[in-house]
Amino acid sequence: MKRYLLLLPLLTLLGASAEADLQAVEAAFERGDDTTAYRELRPLAEQGGAGAQYHLGTMYATGRGVPQDIAEAVKWYRKAADQGHADALSSLAWMYVSGSGVPQDYAEAAKWYRRAAEQGDAIAQSSLGVMYVLGWGVPQDYVQAHKWFDLAAAHDLEDANKSRDRVAGRMTPAQLAEAQRLTSEWLERRSSAN
Repeated sequence: MKRYLLLLPLLTLLGASAEADLQAVEAAFERGDDTTAYRELRPLAEQGGAGAQYHLGTMYATGRGVPQDIAEAVKWYRKAADQGHADALSSLAWMYVSGSGVPQDYAEAAKWYRRAAEQGDAIAQSSLGVMYVLGWGVPQDYVQAHKWFDLAAAHDLEDANKSRDRVAGRMTPAQLAEAQRLTSEWLERRSSAN
């Protein structure tokens, strides 16, 4: 059932007509029949379903149901990321951080994390905060780091709370006020856009 919940975003991206196909994918996963799951998922991905592309990328990244192929994982993550799929954006960013299937490139990672973070993805927000603390692919900036950690912490991401508090200890009162202002502005923009 848990995996089915992970596949639910596919329904919204592919439409209700894909429900039977997704049920076939889930049933195959539940039976441990990853080969059938792959066979059912691949056409959905090839038809442009961002959720299917992300899950296919994950299959290739982990070697589940297919031989592990990091370059193929990057290909499918990129297709889904180009459509704005938040999990694919974060996965692709991680590939650039770790140098898996692509040359290690922190600036490129920050770009993909930022796109997911702007969608409200807490993991991407926290990851972008880390990049600002370390100066990986972005200028070191505790104000920006605090903002992204604070946004991630709003999603009850426990590590983000701790990271935000550690960064706050390195900031002046003026920097802290600026970070809080930026967080508020981001939240206002987000709420007015919805």
